[in-house]
Amino acid sequence: MKSVLAALLLICPLLASSAPAFEELSFEEKLGQTLVVFVDVDSAEQVRPAIEAGKIGGALIQWGNYSLEQTKQLITKLQTWAAKSPHKIPLFISIDYEGGTVYTPITLGFDYLPTNMMLSAAADEEGAAAIAYLAGLELRRSGVHINFSPVLDVNNNPDNPIIGVRSFGADPSNVTKMGLALIHGFKAAGVMSIVKHFPGHGDTEQDSHYAVPVVRADTKQMRQVHLAPFAAAIQQGVSGVMTGHVLYPALDAKNIATFSKPILQDLLKTRLGFQGLVVTDSLDMKSATAYCTIAGCAVRALESGADMILLGRYIKPLTVFGKAAQEVKEKNLQPRVEEAARKIFEAKRRMGLFDNEQTIPAPAHKAYRTELEKISAKAVTLVRDQKNLLPFTPPSKKPTVCAVFFAPARFSDQLMDLSKPFLAKGWNVRSYNAALTPRKKDSQRAAACAKGADLLIVTSLQWADKTNINQKNAINGLIKENKNTVFISTMSPYDIKNYPEAGTVLATYGLNRYVLKTAADIILGNQKALGKLPVELPEL
Repeated sequence: MKSVLAALLLICPLLASSAPAFEELSFEEKLGQTLVVFVDVDSAEQVRPAIEAGKIGGALIQWGNYSLEQTKQLITKLQTWAAKSPHKIPLFISIDYEGGTVYTPITLGFDYLPTNMMLSAAADEEGAAAIAYLAGLELRRSGVHINFSPVLDVNNNPDNPIIGVRSFGADPSNVTKMGLALIHGFKAAGVMSIVKHFPGHGDTEQDSHYAVPVVRADTKQMRQVHLAPFAAAIQQGVSGVMTGHVLYPALDAKNIATFSKPILQDLLKTRLGFQGLVVTDSLDMKSATAYCTIAGCAVRALESGADMILLGRYIKPLTVFGKAAQEVKEKNLQPRVEEAARKIFEAKRRMGLFDNEQTIPAPAHKAYRTELEKISAKAVTLVRDQKNLLPFTPPSKKPTVCAVFFAPARFSDQLMDLSKPFLAKGWNVRSYNAALTPRKKDSQRAAACAKGADLLIVTSLQWADKTNINQKNAINGLIKENKNTVFISTMSPYDIKNYPEAGTVLATYGLNRYVLKTAADIILGNQKALGKLPVELPEL
């Protein structure tokens, strides 16, 4: 991989300046280094004054239907503002670059990233590292330094409403193995990985965006299951750890991890020996604001041991900064701020942000998509085939297949690849892309598509645990009325429990053109299903 990296790297000038001495920074600038604002193409101007004043140290570029060129222009604009600050310190630019539920094929212009569960089902560590490396090259080309990934949560709770396919699965050793592959891949590309959500968000039944989740595992379970992947990543020198806004009574009965000294100081830093950046999850989430204002939460997190504070969306950064600065002084937390800011400052130095020239990777789109196709071909899993329907033998020389997709419109350009293997064998192909939450007309059109077809393929898409009742009813109706049906779960495999009458079931753990083409090849007998279920489905 080193030889590939050397071949791809070019030398290009970036917006950067020589580093000031850390001691030259004022208290306000040091506090500013710890704060991260959320920006997108439309909202960037709102944070400009705070950046130019040196009261912001980083930016998280947020989701939106933007081109890659727009994203690059946004990052350049942010760094130009930072260059006008008193000591001209560049911003850390970060991104939530995950597959599936967090990231979609049109977000910010970057390539589709497979879900962690898809990578795990493929069981290809080298392939996963290659995916992360090649994706990381494009991040660096665009000016991104930090990826808040991978998720190291062990998803051992089927009712988890937020993690799902963001996790590598239910086996701590597998989560560890695949997580380290991604960390090493991003690192080889020059991208810092911040693993999340410490000390584990996998065994929750509430979404921390809207409530305070509780993990009731005892200390032994925490150590053997949830902490194990984080401990391994720390031993391998991972750059950062993101805190979970989750309550762990076995570790701290009063405070969520983000506000817990026993968890961040005693466990993470002392017992596990972590010396990298401790980053909060977004402080605008209900699980944090249940305890404090954004400014108050920022101070509380710093006091507990966090270094980099994600302020969240729709905030007024100068107002938050002013209130936080006042509270830090009232609580005499300047030494803690100094410690956190120094860690961030030195991390920026190590990442080359103060160099006048940096290595910029050349485009790697083609190589990335080749690896994505390989991973996708290995990930598709045959969950069950009760009546040995596969490989499907058509009853006539000119058979007809109907494919009904329940998927958001943004995936529409990915869906048609399912038809290619059928067309290559002379099949008639019909298809209908129904709404994710179908109405009566969707069911009618789906039924019309399926009528008279020799084979029906129907796909579901469920993000995590929450069942879409309309989708469930529509799919079960199609399965009941059509004898030769292949059901494909295209996101969370936990939704398979909703379709007990589906005799033949495939799982893809994410939706892209390559897994759909692979599914078709499996159905036709062009290849065998190679994927392995990364979670337990007791209903089977």
